[in-house]
Amino acid sequence: MIWIKGGNIHNAIVEEAFQADILIENGKIAAIGTDLQIPDGAEVIDAAGKEIYPGFVEAHGHIGLSGYGMGDAGGDVNEKNDIVCPHLRGIDAIKPTLPTFEKAAKAGVTTVCTGPGSANVIGGTFVAIKTVGKRVDDMVIRDGVAMKCAFGENPKNAYKSKKDCSRMTTAAILRETLFKAAEYLRKKEAAGDDRSKYPAFDMKLEAMIPVMKREIPLKAHAHEAEDIFTALRIAKEFNLKITLEHVTEGHLIVEELARENVPLAVGPSMCNASKIELRNMDWCTPGVLAAAGCQVSIITDSPVTRQEFLPLCAGMAVKAGMDPFKALQAITINPARHIGIEDRVGSLEVGKDADIVITDGSPFESMTTVEMVLIDGKRVQ
Repeated sequence: MIWIKGGNIHNAIVEEAFQADILIENGKIAAIGTDLQIPDGAEVIDAAGKEIYPGFVEAHGHIGLSGYGMGDAGGDVNEKNDIVCPHLRGIDAIKPTLPTFEKAAKAGVTTVCTGPGSANVIGGTFVAIKTVGKRVDDMVIRDGVAMKCAFGENPKNAYKSKKDCSRMTTAAILRETLFKAAEYLRKKEAAGDDRSKYPAFDMKLEAMIPVMKREIPLKAHAHEAEDIFTALRIAKEFNLKITLEHVTEGHLIVEELARENVPLAVGPSMCNASKIELRNMDWCTPGVLAAAGCQVSIITDSPVTRQEFLPLCAGMAVKAGMDPFKALQAITINPARHIGIEDRVGSLEVGKDADIVITDGSPFESMTTVEMVLIDGKRVQ
């Protein structure tokens, strides 16, 4: 049992910080208050004069799948031989021993959602994990949180000499797969318990069933306005859940996105405009969208931006005009909601995982020191 004594709590739910104690038991937040009954023998952490935050959450990146320190060698972010890969699972390629995880954890990034990249029209499923552990199975919060799909330049460039050299083709390939998945599911449901009437087994279409049944969303890579609208159009055609990832031109179409009311993961912005669809990249984007009422998460798209820089990315958004509380929510509770694990992480509330960051100042400022990080109530920094 751990007693965090004193401290200025930023719980990511109410805007005003408040002074209180936190009691941790069995890796969970057992109580928050000013008059807690502390059992004898509890470990005491004196946080007087310090700032206390929820562990930071990354809604979209590729940590653990990239060949860190090896250039292109050793990376497993994209399958380069098949443009439609819904049967792939990001969990099967994660390397927990990469130093990127330790760096992320010590910076207060305690949960990440990671998975396949954006070379494929459909790339496979993402997994939400903690940033500490030697075996990925023990790090999992929830596997299969979303099915990655991609629009724009990446599928075109990856497959331009094989199968895809236009945005129309990308959309057509996705629609074809969705039509097949819908028919496959219809036949399985019509067969009921009579397995002799099942359609011929298709692993790709099996993997799409949770998408078709709205159990998980399409996680749609889309930078430019036309790609964002195509993603939304297709989701509506098939009555699917969807989250939008990157949303680089979101500030140009803010009214439309506010009306759509879908989760938005904005970024990465701490990088060069390396391709034409990033030419309107601006740090103002998350703030403009949040001010319009959108649910905004700020992302690094690690390793595009180093994972440990997630809170600094929020700080850059604040510098560009984003409300500081909304920026905090954009790296805590909003990404937790984005990936469907808000019951476990993203805020300091009783019953949630004891993922806690203690600092000597705002995490948005580069000179702030992260003095302590707890993940599941265990100290990692």
